[in-house]
Amino acid sequence: MKWGRFGVFLGIAVIIVGLTAGTVASVWKQIPLGLDLKGGISLLYKVEPVDNKPLTKAGIQAALEAVETRVDSLGVTSPLINLENGSEISVQLAGAFNQQQAEQIIGQTAQLAIYGEVTKGKNGKAAPVPSSLLVTGRDLKSNASVGQDSTTGAPTVDVTFKNASQWAKITKQYLGKPIYTFLNGNLITAATIEDVIENGQTQISGIGSVEKCRVLAKELNAGSLPYPLKRIASTNIGPQLGAASLKATMYAGLAAVILIFFFMIGMYRMAGVIADLAIVAYAYVTLLIFAAFPITLTLPGLAALVLGLGIAVDANIITYERIKDEVRNGRSLQSAVIAGSRRALRTIVDSNATTFIAAVVMFWFGQGDVRGFAVALMVSIIVSLLTAVFLSRTMLQVFTRANVVRKPWWYGSRKRSVEQ
Repeated sequence: MKWGRFGVFLGIAVIIVGLTAGTVASVWKQIPLGLDLKGGISLLYKVEPVDNKPLTKAGIQAALEAVETRVDSLGVTSPLINLENGSEISVQLAGAFNQQQAEQIIGQTAQLAIYGEVTKGKNGKAAPVPSSLLVTGRDLKSNASVGQDSTTGAPTVDVTFKNASQWAKITKQYLGKPIYTFLNGNLITAATIEDVIENGQTQISGIGSVEKCRVLAKELNAGSLPYPLKRIASTNIGPQLGAASLKATMYAGLAAVILIFFFMIGMYRMAGVIADLAIVAYAYVTLLIFAAFPITLTLPGLAALVLGLGIAVDANIITYERIKDEVRNGRSLQSAVIAGSRRALRTIVDSNATTFIAAVVMFWFGQGDVRGFAVALMVSIIVSLLTAVFLSRTMLQVFTRANVVRKPWWYGSRKRSVEQ
């Protein structure tokens, strides 16, 4: 028995088990979960044409980018935003949200306009004089925030105009006169200009509560939409339902792991133990990748990771069966391990390559959960190749050269070994 090599083998095993047991909980907490595992809201919008003009690809892409900007303003962690069926935008937001507020910010545009003159409309309400339009929401920078009126203490929305000199010119022209601020066609405030404002900053008052001011600030920061959006579907998944799905899937995955562990040990003895260590490494590295990038983990994605366990085990089985063939042909254990691993490599790479290509196709043509499954499958294939081929192969060769056992029975073969 060669204690140095056996010590290297034990060291690798201890690192795998210790690192996984010690840090897997913290790694798992860093992985963003999809709404089917965490709960949240799912929205589907239809991009609609303006004035019966056909939609353009560039316009739809601009609408998608506008939605992404609006979702970012909500402060959502790892949202899923996809273009579906050519002109539909799917938005999935995991976590606890005010659904009504989210829908308002994503699908609507705050039409802000300031006029110099108003008239009385047919219903008695103030109506703007179009020719006196001074500025609109398009003239604002994306840094609107909630403030407070220094005189009344009422909540306001503090905004900054892109062209400070233009606003200075307007405030100089209307010094001592009122200007009228309309939001979505309704007059919200009529303020008298008391000073010339040189820095382009101003306050919008008359909005209402602090919450309404906060929503308006987010809408103004989100900017305008190139096309109107029509909400065609809305689903709210409660956190309890998401937690139940996660719990059920985790139990299923744990049961699969236990069965695989016992199967590998029963079939391949000590070689099976090495394969089980490689599986532990596979699971840990995969979760580490999801946490590092980060990649949102959905229910189909979790299923793909469990499927990846089978892919990783399959690579080990192919290797071990090749080793058993070499032992039957009269090779020693060391020689059989080297030759069997080499012969199995091409088969393993070919089978994983075809599965990886299928995952790429699913990602390219798929949408929503299909893409999530494809991403998880691609990651699991790459990691399984690293762990099942290189890690498992290295550990097996180190253990064999340590001469801890000499009977092929420990590798699942019944033939007696040739002396080392």
